[in-house]
Amino acid sequence: MHTYQSGFGNEFATEALPGALPAHQNSPQRVAYGLYTEQISGTAFTAPRSHNRRSWLYRIRPSAMHEPFARIDNRGIVGAFDGMAPPPNQLRWDPLPLPPPNMPTDFIDGWITMAGNGNPQSQSGNAFHLYACNADMQGKYFYDADGELLIVPQEGRLAIATEFGRIDLSPLEIAVIPRGVRFQVSLPDGAARGYICENYGALLRLPDLGVIGSNGLANPRDFLTPHAAYEDVEGDFELVNKFGGNLWSAKIGHSPLDVVAWHGNYAPYKYDLRRFSPVGSIGFDHPDPSIFLVLQSPSDTPGVDTLDFVVFPPRWLVAENTFRPPWFHRNVASEFMGLITGAYDAKEGGFVPGGASLHNCMSGHGPDAATFEKASSADTSIPHKVDNTMAFMFETKLVICPTLHALSTPQLQSDYSACWSGIKKNFNPEQP
Repeated sequence: MHTYQSGFGNEFATEALPGALPAHQNSPQRVAYGLYTEQISGTAFTAPRSHNRRSWLYRIRPSAMHEPFARIDNRGIVGAFDGMAPPPNQLRWDPLPLPPPNMPTDFIDGWITMAGNGNPQSQSGNAFHLYACNADMQGKYFYDADGELLIVPQEGRLAIATEFGRIDLSPLEIAVIPRGVRFQVSLPDGAARGYICENYGALLRLPDLGVIGSNGLANPRDFLTPHAAYEDVEGDFELVNKFGGNLWSAKIGHSPLDVVAWHGNYAPYKYDLRRFSPVGSIGFDHPDPSIFLVLQSPSDTPGVDTLDFVVFPPRWLVAENTFRPPWFHRNVASEFMGLITGAYDAKEGGFVPGGASLHNCMSGHGPDAATFEKASSADTSIPHKVDNTMAFMFETKLVICPTLHALSTPQLQSDYSACWSGIKKNFNPEQP
């Protein structure tokens, strides 16, 4: 059982050995236990204090100690989306199948890029991946220099050993691994599947609450950061780096997870989605999905984000004289959705746990025919509990480009648009 520190964006201080953390959190000429001092910065040095993220690490060896990197095969990873011609069609996919037992596939080898936008060189945009794996990362460590990783497990637990400590992650929880942080993943359940959003832009943060007030949505205290834990292991290991959209590999003679103490506010963290405190309409009308915002990556335009991470958790629907599921809509934003468990209240079938959907900018979407008929005749004087569900959405101001794999995979549902074909024409100019 690993312990955690709580609070989003706090300045943390933690040590795995007593006295490893320098007094007063300074950086003395000589550090206890013969450790090396190293800073990792996730923002510009001169970023405003409220947005500045950095941590001081006290480690057994500096992170520079490895052999030169060389390009390796990208596997299923796509790192740039320039030049792609995204279709305006609504798209939906079945879950990514788990690899068979005779094909050991670790967390990195199990990545498949489904869609994205922008590119990591400009530090703008996102990539949306699925993962399906059945093997621990043996003798392999990884870090992403292109962006931070928002990991959403759907099936199977992940044990993530990072430079900052260990995170145990289960479905209905999420983890964020900051850009550049080295880690290794093992699978306590033998296999795992889920979603990854790779954020090239501004670091994810909690949204302001505005008129909601001081409480609600995701609360800072529920975000957990690991305590320091280290590996003092030597051997022939591999360090894989995603840099410039491609994978690179270097030999390293020791575990890079050798940080004995650290302090700062740039660190991995986890969050239990069941702790999200939803708000909603209790009178009439239908609020926008922005009320379900967990984390955001702001852009240079106030009120417009490069990435929104939104969840649709269990909740009560109580508004009267209105349509309770999501209305038919077209957005200037583009949406990549996933389902962790249960059913999504706007789709009676076809959208299953582990699957995904893409509705690009101004592509019309909404409830299927069966859901529309059911919701149109529902008694709204009776509260309804949306239960046993957890869907989520990655929303972005940029058009999302599906990859060639996403457009050709057998998991693509060729008949997705048929879910709206049964919607009836009810218009009658003679009957108001």
